[in-house]
Amino acid sequence: MGQNAEKLKSSLKEKIFSDLKEFLKTQNEIGVQTLRLLLASILQKEKEKRYRLSSNKNFSEKELANQSQLTDDEILEVLFSEIKKRKEVISIYEKTRRNDLLEKEKKELEVLEGYLPKQLTDEEILGILKEIINEIKASNLKDLGKVMARAMPQIKGKAEGARVSALAKKLLSSL
Repeated sequence: MGQNAEKLKSSLKEKIFSDLKEFLKTQNEIGVQTLRLLLASILQKEKEKRYRLSSNKNFSEKELANQSQLTDDEILEVLFSEIKKRKEVISIYEKTRRNDLLEKEKKELEVLEGYLPKQLTDEEILGILKEIINEIKASNLKDLGKVMARAMPQIKGKAEGARVSALAKKLLSSL
């Protein structure tokens, strides 16, 4: 694997490490804690990937180490998972009126969302969905799976799946 491919593979992870160092210097406790948890989740996914790779193929140690590194897309999946956890916890804290813990979770969410690519607006998502619906000639809600299968590779990382699904359902039910 060339040096450019290595850089492409881990540029998001490098940014997270760089930001962690900056948060440590500025003594930003929420930033440090949030990025350490994120990096722990990334490391766990890398261990899982390494285990899968080691049981399926005969890689040298160096190849195994390189192949088990997460790509930016895989890191985005971890990031979305962490964001989803924060949103669920925020919802619980709002219902139980735990304002002391709520603010901390909101700050953590803000740190994590800083690593997401520019998010698509509802209008942009609807445009993509309408195009797909026309292409595959979807006619009702039963075609939701087909529409989502085509939409998610284009939208991945730029919008939450639940949001895309809700918009697709709305469009399909109005046909």
